[in-house]
Amino acid sequence: MVTPRPPKKLGPDRLWEYALRLLGHRGYSTGEMRLKLSVRAETVSALNEVMAKLKEYGYLDDKKFAETYATSRRENNSLGRLRIFRELRARRISQVVAERAVNRVFAATDEQALATTYLERNFRGKNLLEYLHDESKLASVFRRLRRAGFSSGAAISVLKSFTAKASELENLPDEPSLDPDPDGDQNPTEDV
Repeated sequence: MVTPRPPKKLGPDRLWEYALRLLGHRGYSTGEMRLKLSVRAETVSALNEVMAKLKEYGYLDDKKFAETYATSRRENNSLGRLRIFRELRARRISQVVAERAVNRVFAATDEQALATTYLERNFRGKNLLEYLHDESKLASVFRRLRRAGFSSGAAISVLKSFTAKASELENLPDEPSLDPDPDGDQNPTEDV
């Protein structure tokens, strides 16, 4: 069995090139980039130098990243605010910045219309009136809407438009929180 070699440590110039290569593939939050670069950095001072340079040039901005990410996930995947908030927190965005971004992106969004779009997109080809007649499938779709980030009220309201049995879902206990940081500790990011 072959053991993988540890990653080659990089000085400031090579670490800068590595960071730019990473950013060429996708956006990163400050916390994600710091974690990624810390594995390859030769010294802490090289890491700090590259992080400062990335911020100075505007390549790392958690506020812009959070807003762009939230907008993209809402428009492209029809996800709800709770799911997007959890994803931002998992990407090491501070709670305050994540909340502001999600609130800004969802300010003029009708949650029920978004949940309807989510259902139509994910259940194409199915007759939802017939499909949701089965109670187990109804409960499954309800849980799926909750995991997609929609509130219980919005999920039930949308499901009521397909079946009267949806009102029975109001008695279900809420799912446990999927917050990636259950203790409420904030991730160590600089741009709060």
